[in-house]
Amino acid sequence: MAAFNLSPSDPPTFILNGIPGLEAAHIWISIPFSTFYIISLVGNFMILFVVAKEQTLHKPMFLLLCMLALTDISMTTCVVPKALCIFWFRSKYITVDGCLTQMFFLYSVAAMHSAVLVIMAFDRYVAICEPLRYATILTNARIAKLGLVGLIRAVLLILPEPLLLRRLPFCANRVISHTYCEHIAVVKISCGDTTVNRMYDLVITFVIIVLDLTLIGLSYGLIIRAVLRISSKKAHQKALNTCTAHICVMLTTYSPILFSVLTHRFGQGIPAHVHILLANLYLLVPPMLNPIIYGVKTKELRDKLGKYICRM
Repeated sequence: MAAFNLSPSDPPTFILNGIPGLEAAHIWISIPFSTFYIISLVGNFMILFVVAKEQTLHKPMFLLLCMLALTDISMTTCVVPKALCIFWFRSKYITVDGCLTQMFFLYSVAAMHSAVLVIMAFDRYVAICEPLRYATILTNARIAKLGLVGLIRAVLLILPEPLLLRRLPFCANRVISHTYCEHIAVVKISCGDTTVNRMYDLVITFVIIVLDLTLIGLSYGLIIRAVLRISSKKAHQKALNTCTAHICVMLTTYSPILFSVLTHRFGQGIPAHVHILLANLYLLVPPMLNPIIYGVKTKELRDKLGKYICRM
């Protein structure tokens, strides 16, 4: 079967419909989209700049923070520019190759983002449970290797998704009811058998979300056990304060993802535009909040950021 039921002169394209039902409000919706994107870019680039410039911040924790900032920048950039083109210029067409490329990079970066949060949880575990061995266990080189493992995992897990979609036939309906090439939204418009695609999507969801959250939960379980063994309340507070920023980032990252996944699969009565707005929010809000959270909660970074802001 041909991949597309089109005449030879027709370009193989999809149509991204934006947010169906809210077309009249697209201009207004673009305001928070562009605002969140600009704040995210400024905040994350500031972190990258300050960490790069300050030799005292060349430590595993801040290397992880740079990885997080890079994934935040990449994740929003995969989605927002095209979404704004839809909202502002009604530029809804996207080539099939462009759609699959966007999907691959978006989900690979999202998987890498989750891997960075797991490594951060391990970093906090070592800092609290093995403080005397921290410098020997977590070196910059070892953090870089863990980051590389997370990147390889992300690529290997996500690469089959666009390849499996490539084999599907797409007939008359080429309209994707979304602002970006979300996997299930593309699967839904296929006129072929999508069982394998849907099953693989479940596998990815389990491996990336459930497994990563389990590893993070295990790290924090060990942290809590170690903290409870400390008799000093001041030491309790100091130990928990080192985890505050990471816990806040996890809540802003995983809460909207889990809510979106659950409403997508079980909230059949929820309007389509609500699903789409939620799917966009979990790509926009965490990258905007993460640099703010770490800027406020991490004293070393806050002091260095303040120094550079005062020079402006």
